[in-house]
Amino acid sequence: MTPNTPSARPAESPQAPGALVTTAHDRGITTLTLDSPANRNALSARLVAQLSDALTACGADPAVRAVVLTHTGTTFSSGADLKAPANPYTFVGLMRQIVALPKPVVARVAGHVRAGGLGLLGACDLALAGRTSDFAFTEVRIGVAPAVISLPLLPRMAPRAAARHVLTAERFDAVQAVAAGLITEAADDVDAALVPVLDALRAASPQGLAESKRLLTVEVLDAFDRYAEDLVQRSATLFMTAEAREGIAAFLERRDAAWVL
Repeated sequence: MTPNTPSARPAESPQAPGALVTTAHDRGITTLTLDSPANRNALSARLVAQLSDALTACGADPAVRAVVLTHTGTTFSSGADLKAPANPYTFVGLMRQIVALPKPVVARVAGHVRAGGLGLLGACDLALAGRTSDFAFTEVRIGVAPAVISLPLLPRMAPRAAARHVLTAERFDAVQAVAAGLITEAADDVDAALVPVLDALRAASPQGLAESKRLLTVEVLDAFDRYAEDLVQRSATLFMTAEAREGIAAFLERRDAAWVL
């Protein structure tokens, strides 16, 4: 068996022109890479649709034992694309798809994660990040709340840590993210840290992984089934308020919002 090392090059699949999500395969592991660095991998309608299609293909392919979700550039994801946003129902569907996929999804982070990008991390089964990575719930800065991303995050995060990070919008590092329950491991070399994790998944039976994941995701899926509709509506209402319009304008114009003291 060929050893899996951080320098090993996975087999690249042909990519469609203009693809925002690229795919590579290596010994049963499919790596999906968010590849829109120009806008910091913002969650546009196109990126969300392409990622959903790629996950569907992974779920149907018996050669795929697990999925790694990673990124190009210095940002895993900056959150919603305010210029070309995904439909909230579509984004909720994407997060639920990750949670319900019958194969483990492992996030690999080497950079910044903001707002909706944290929802993707929360949906993943495992998340490993480099120690220099940082995270922030920035919604309160633009007059809204992390409504829909709370679905996968709140069942998994420590309540006091979630309150601190959501209410203050402060940046926090990978070690704090582990303590909060947001990520699994902070590593000096995230690729080296992934090696034993991925090899362990390769050694596991597909049925064993699928059934074990079903046990682990009961509470998260229950949150989606109970609260998704209410939270989508709440999010849509917030984005239509005058306060949110001011917050978004201030963000795009790189100035303080009117309420900043």
